[in-house]
Amino acid sequence: MSKHYSFKHFSILPIINLVAILSAFIGLTMVFSLFVALAYGEGDAWAIGKSMIISLSFGAILWGVSRHDYEMNSRQGFLSVTLSWIVASAFGALPLYFATDFSYTDSFFEAMSGFTTTGASVISDIEALPHGILFWRSFTHWLGGMGIIVFTVTIMPLLGKSGTLLFAAEAPGPVSDKLTPKISETATLLYLVYAGISFAEYLLLWLGPMDWFDAACHTFGTMATGGFSTKNTSVAYFNSPYVDWVIIVFMILAGTNFVLHYAGLHGKVLKYFKDREWRFWMFVLLGSTLFIYGNLLTDHFYDQSTKVISDLKENPFRQIVFQVVSIVTTTGFATADYEGWSIYSQMLIFMLMFVGGMAGSTAGGIKAIRVLLFMKMAFVELRRMIHPHGYLPVKLGTEIVDEGAIKNTIAFLLFYVLVMGVTTLTFTFYGHDIVTSMTATVSMLSNVGPGLGDIGPTNNFAFFADSEKWIMSFVMLMGRLEILTVIVIFNRHFWRF
Repeated sequence: MSKHYSFKHFSILPIINLVAILSAFIGLTMVFSLFVALAYGEGDAWAIGKSMIISLSFGAILWGVSRHDYEMNSRQGFLSVTLSWIVASAFGALPLYFATDFSYTDSFFEAMSGFTTTGASVISDIEALPHGILFWRSFTHWLGGMGIIVFTVTIMPLLGKSGTLLFAAEAPGPVSDKLTPKISETATLLYLVYAGISFAEYLLLWLGPMDWFDAACHTFGTMATGGFSTKNTSVAYFNSPYVDWVIIVFMILAGTNFVLHYAGLHGKVLKYFKDREWRFWMFVLLGSTLFIYGNLLTDHFYDQSTKVISDLKENPFRQIVFQVVSIVTTTGFATADYEGWSIYSQMLIFMLMFVGGMAGSTAGGIKAIRVLLFMKMAFVELRRMIHPHGYLPVKLGTEIVDEGAIKNTIAFLLFYVLVMGVTTLTFTFYGHDIVTSMTATVSMLSNVGPGLGDIGPTNNFAFFADSEKWIMSFVMLMGRLEILTVIVIFNRHFWRF
C-alpha cells in the first residue's frame, strides 16, 4: 500500500471522498426531521440531533483525509455506488436506533428499505412512532427515489467525468437518457422534474383529508415508489376515493421514465404515446386490472375474503386498480388485502412483482423495457429457427437494438434468476414455506415491499431472524442498483490490476 492508500493503480481516496460527501449530506438532510420533531415535541429531537452530529463528524473526518479533486475509473465508480448506499443506510438507521428500542439490525433494515424504496418494514405499530422518526423514515424514500448518487452528481461538479460513471452505475434501468451533454445538468433537470411533481402531489393530498404531515410522508412514499405509510393500515386508513385516485395517478407518474415527463412538461405530450416501452407498460397495467376485475365478476372471490383492509365490495374496480398500480410500480401501498383474493389473482399479482416500472423511473423490478426486449429476442429466435440464414435483428419499433444491450439484458435476467433461486433456497433453509420464501425474495429483489404468505400487505418482516434481515438488506441493495452493479465487485477480475 502506498502513501495514497492504494493497491497499485487502484486508489481508494476518490471513494473515501465520495463517502465523506454522502455522509455529510445524509446528516444535513436530517435537519428537516429535526424541525418536525421539535414542532411536535415528542422527545425524538435528541435522537435525530445526535444522529446528525455523528454523520456530519464522520463526513468531516473523511473529507479531511481525502480532500482533493479526483477522476474515477469504472471500478472505483461501481465500488463507490455500492458503498454509498451501505453508508447511507448505516447512518440513516441511527435516528430510529436512538429513538426507539429497536436493535441496530432492525434499524438498518428499515433504513435500507427506505433508501432502496423497497418499503418492507419490521415495525408492527407504526403509529406509535414519534412524528420526527416517521418523517425521516418516509424522507429516506424520497432521497433514494431519484438516487443519492444522482443528487451527489448534481451538487458536486468537482467529480467531473466521474459523474457520468456514477450516474450510469446508479440510475435505474438499462438505459440512462441524457437530456444535455453534461451529466450534472441532466441530473439537475431530472431532480427538478422529480421535485415539481412531488410538490404537485403534496398540494393535492393536503387539499384532501390529509394534514400537512401525512400529505408530505405519503408524497415521499408515492414519488419514490417506496410505500412507507404513517398508518398501520396504510392508505386504507383514510378511506377516501379522492386520496386513492390521487395516489394512483402519481404512482403511475413515478413509474414512468422521467425523461418523458421532462418532454411532456415542454409540450411534447405525444412522446408518451410514441414510446414503445410506455405503451407496453400501459398495456400491462390495463390488462392486469381487467383480468383481475373479470375474475372478481365471475368468481366473486371477494365474498370469500376473511381478512380485508377495506370493503372491496363497495369499490371493487378502484381497489383493484390501486393494488395493481401499487405492485407494478413497486410502491407497495395497500387499500385491500389481496391475499383474500382468488389464487388466480394472487398469482397475477406475484407475476407483476417481476415487471416493475419503466427505465428511468423511480420504480424497481426488472423494468418494462427489459421484459419487452426479452420477448422480442424470444420471437426473433423462433424466426431464426425457421430462417437460419436470414438477417433477423432484434428491433424496438424501427430501431435495431444494439448487441451490447441484448447481452446486458440476458446477463441481468440470468443473474436475477440466480440470485432469486439462491436467496429463496436460503429462506427455506430457515424453515419458511415456499410462498413466503419466494415472494420475500422477489419483493426484496424488485423493491416491492409486501409479498404473499407470511409477508402479505397486512403483515411485516419482524419475525425473520437477524441474519435473514441482513441478507434481505443486501438483496434490496442489489435490486436497487440493478444487480450487475453490485455483483461486478465480487468478480475476481474486478480486483486485478
